[in-house]
Amino acid sequence: MWPWEHAIVGYLAYSLFCHLSYREPPGGLEAFAVVFASVLPDIVDKPLAWEFGIFETGYALGHSIFFAVPLAIAVGVLARSWGRPRAGLAFGVGYLLHLPADVVDGYVRGGYLEFGIVLWPVAPVEMPPTHSHEGFLAEFAQLFASYQQQLLAGELSTYLWVQFAAAALAALLWLFDGAPVAREVLVGTKRLLSSTGSSIYDLAKRQRR
Repeated sequence: MWPWEHAIVGYLAYSLFCHLSYREPPGGLEAFAVVFASVLPDIVDKPLAWEFGIFETGYALGHSIFFAVPLAIAVGVLARSWGRPRAGLAFGVGYLLHLPADVVDGYVRGGYLEFGIVLWPVAPVEMPPTHSHEGFLAEFAQLFASYQQQLLAGELSTYLWVQFAAAALAALLWLFDGAPVAREVLVGTKRLLSSTGSSIYDLAKRQRR
């Protein structure tokens, strides 16, 4: 799956969970946590494989359940100790959904189920090496080329139509939730501007005296 697909799935899952369990939308910190965590396995593995050649494929440490589960638990415990248990839960949802999503994606697009991508280093990944000597950006551009060609040609597969529908649903749900993260940034910016304006006004008032 592409990173934005993981982000869509992660946000949809956590937002729906919040509405069903808490009867309220996710907050900004939770929304950020679930989206960040949903792409974190790729942030870990892809550069280490494609740029540095540490792993043979882009599915290694970050995608392994032996790393993901302890990490999700550790972040959850830490978030709870800071009084932010929902943020920890959001992180766990985003990260742990990434793993089965990649397995299912391989079956949907390639017709194969490769469980080895989530069992590193116990089980080998039955895939050809994905890194090259050209580096991370070149590897990404090469993989993105076929995706881009479909978009430019307007020859969209059923998979892409489903992806666009999911993206539209996620965007509408995000707006319905009050645009978390953007909402907090806007409120924070207003407070900062208001505080700065008040300080400038007070300074000018004192200077006039």
